[in-house]
Amino acid sequence: MKNSPEDWLKKLEAELQDNILGFWMEHTLDEQHGGFVGEIDNQLNVVEGAEKSLVLNARILWTFASAYRMYRKAEYLPMAERAYSYLLEHFTDKEYGGFYWMVDALGAPSQPKKQVYGQAFAIYALAEFHHATGNSQALEQAVELFRLLEKHGYDPLYKGYIEALSREWHVTDDLSLSAKDMNEKKSMNTHLHVLEGYTGLYRVWKSEELKVKLAGLIETMLDHIIDAEGKHFHLFLDEEWHVKSELVSYGHDIEGSWLLVEAAEVLGEEKLLQRVRTVALSMAEAALEEGIASDGGIWNEADGSGLLSKDKDWWPQAEAVVGFYNAYQLTGNQRFLNAAEGAWNFIDSYLVDRKYGEWYWGVDEKLQPLAHEPKVSAWKCPYHNSRACFEMIERLKSTIKENI
Repeated sequence: MKNSPEDWLKKLEAELQDNILGFWMEHTLDEQHGGFVGEIDNQLNVVEGAEKSLVLNARILWTFASAYRMYRKAEYLPMAERAYSYLLEHFTDKEYGGFYWMVDALGAPSQPKKQVYGQAFAIYALAEFHHATGNSQALEQAVELFRLLEKHGYDPLYKGYIEALSREWHVTDDLSLSAKDMNEKKSMNTHLHVLEGYTGLYRVWKSEELKVKLAGLIETMLDHIIDAEGKHFHLFLDEEWHVKSELVSYGHDIEGSWLLVEAAEVLGEEKLLQRVRTVALSMAEAALEEGIASDGGIWNEADGSGLLSKDKDWWPQAEAVVGFYNAYQLTGNQRFLNAAEGAWNFIDSYLVDRKYGEWYWGVDEKLQPLAHEPKVSAWKCPYHNSRACFEMIERLKSTIKENI
C-alpha cells in the first residue's frame, strides 16, 4: 500500500464524518415541509417542488442508523429518527401495506406503485435502524414488509422477484425503476438490493423462513443473473430469465461481488459460501481487467461495441474500493489491494467536492466535475459513499488488528 492501513483509516474517518455525514446534516433538512428536501443542485440550490423518493429517504435512514451504531454520536440519532418518522408518516401505505415509490414536496403520494427495489431498501433501512437502536417497531415493520414481498413480489414458478406491482400489489405494466431502465419483468438491480435488504434483516432476525429465502435468492442470482463465465451480471431479463440486455455495468459487478459474499457469510452455509467466493473473485477479476481506467477510476457501462460513456459516476468508484478490497481479503492478491487504493485515490482526487461538500455526481472524460448533475436527488443519496467508508473502516481495523 502507498498509505499504511492506519493512515488510510484516518482519511476515511475524516471523509465520512466531516464531509459526507456533515453535509447531509447541514444542507438537506426540509424545515418547511418535514423530512428532507427532494433535490439540491450542485451549487446547493434547493429545487423547489421536487418529489421525494423512497430510495432517498430509506438510504438516509440506513446511513444515519449505521453511523449511530458505529459511533454512538448524539447528532446522528436525530437524523435517523427524522427519516424513520417521515417514512412512517408519508411513505407508508396504510391501506394496502408497503411503501409508496414517490411522494410530492408536501408529502402526499405522487407515484404510489410498489417498486420492489424500493421495498427492499425500506427493509434494509428498517433492519439497520433496529440494529442501531433496538427499536422493536422497526423490526416488526421490516418483517411485515418481507412477508408482503414474498406474498406479492416473488415468482413461485420461475423464482426471483418481479420488478414492480401496482399500489394494490396487482400486476402492472409500469415496471422500470427510471427512464433509463428497461421495462422488463426482472432485473439484476432489484435482485441485488433484495439480497442486501434480506441480508441486513437476517443479521437481526434469524428466522428459518428468511434463511430459506435468502439462500434461494443467492442461488437464483448465481444460476440466472450472473453470466455463464461468472464474469458479469445480466442487467435485464424476462420472467423466464431470458436475457434482454447486453449491457455490462462495472459498478454493479464489483458491488455485487462483495454483497454476495456478505450475504453468504451472514447466512453461514459453507458449501454455498465457497461457490459464492469463486464467482465473486471471477467477477472482481473481470472488473479489474476490463473496467479500470489508467487513472484508477472504474468505468460506468459497456456493451459489445465498447464503453458507452467516458464519464465516471460517483457510486461505482465507492463500490470499487470495497469490492476490490474484499477480493484482496479473500486472496491476498496485491493487484486487488492496488485497485482498491487506486479507486480511493481517484475519489479523493476528483470526486470529493472541496467547495460545497459531499461528492460530485461524477466527472467527464477530462476529469472535470459534472456540474449540471444534482448533489441530492431521488438517486443521489449518502449511501454508496458512506457505506464504502463504513465497510473500509471496519475492514482496515480488522487488518490493523491482525498485524499487531
